[in-house]
Amino acid sequence: MWRLLPPTSSNPSDCSGGVFDWDVALRKLDELNARVEDPTLWDKPEDAQAVMRERTRLSGAVDAVHGLSKDLKDALDYAELADMEGDEALLEEARAMLKSIKERAARAELEALLSGEADGNDAYLEINSGAGGTESCDWAGILLRMYTRWATQHGMSVSVEEETPGEQAGIKSVTLTIKGTNAYGWLKTEAGVHRLVRISPFDSNARRHTSFASVWVYPVVDDTIEIDINPADVRTDTYRASGAGGQHINKTDSAVRLTHIPTGIAVACQAGRSQHANRDEAWKMLRARLYELELQKREAAQAALEEQKTDIGWGHQIRSYVLQPYQMVKDLRTDVETSDSQGVLDGDLDAFMGAALAQRVGATRDATED
Repeated sequence: MWRLLPPTSSNPSDCSGGVFDWDVALRKLDELNARVEDPTLWDKPEDAQAVMRERTRLSGAVDAVHGLSKDLKDALDYAELADMEGDEALLEEARAMLKSIKERAARAELEALLSGEADGNDAYLEINSGAGGTESCDWAGILLRMYTRWATQHGMSVSVEEETPGEQAGIKSVTLTIKGTNAYGWLKTEAGVHRLVRISPFDSNARRHTSFASVWVYPVVDDTIEIDINPADVRTDTYRASGAGGQHINKTDSAVRLTHIPTGIAVACQAGRSQHANRDEAWKMLRARLYELELQKREAAQAALEEQKTDIGWGHQIRSYVLQPYQMVKDLRTDVETSDSQGVLDGDLDAFMGAALAQRVGATRDATED
């Protein structure tokens, strides 16, 4: 058996309330600053780290609001001056400044929704190709590129923990670690089945094909979250890490796969140079998967874990990417859509993530009120 030890009541995020309320935030920041000055805070290192993380998060949010307010005042003063002088060039600069401020404010508003227990954590992201052979493997490879680009555009780092290449093109599966501010909070909205419709580059008759791939996201669990796993419930398998070949190919069984027998959850790692390193990382991934399982159970508005991990095919997709006979990417949960399919595949996902996040928070509030 395994169990998730509940967070202590001293965790400051317990008081976040799920929204960024300005007066509450200022009061809470004052409380956190006072706690940081308390010399006894570090008597409990784990609690101290939680306080410091929450203080950093709140301080950043407050500073962002102050920055937006100052920049808005400056932009309005600049526009007023330009209007008085009748300078159209200066007015255009003022408009550009206001547009930038509007975009930053919209982003900050969405960031304020990321107040879940693990939203601030780094994330593991898995992509698995569906039925369809080369077509689906190629689609999974396109999704890998899409999420890598999204992450790098937002200043996040991406590393590959495990990858199984397709026989002819693309990938059968891949597991990434994405590190950055609120990585899990943003990416959790991407979990589900993604459907592609296009003219196949692998079909000599140039026919349209439909391909599926699933995306699974779970948070990297830090040391402040305790998860107790019975080693007897975990099966360990080792195998030779896959690669492109050549003199540097791994000739030993260094890759590690762990299977949690009670839940059927399996994780694998082959990125390390040794079996020991891969085993350690695989255990971290397993802890994270089990933690995500518990989070899913806690969220009344979300489908249960096993319902989300259903067949990769019709009836289970969250987003449709149509490249032929027209260009359209549509999220089936929020109805957000765009004809800029290439932009989306190049990592422009914020509109989809923001809408899904807002819907998820709203559903959780409704469930709580009921």
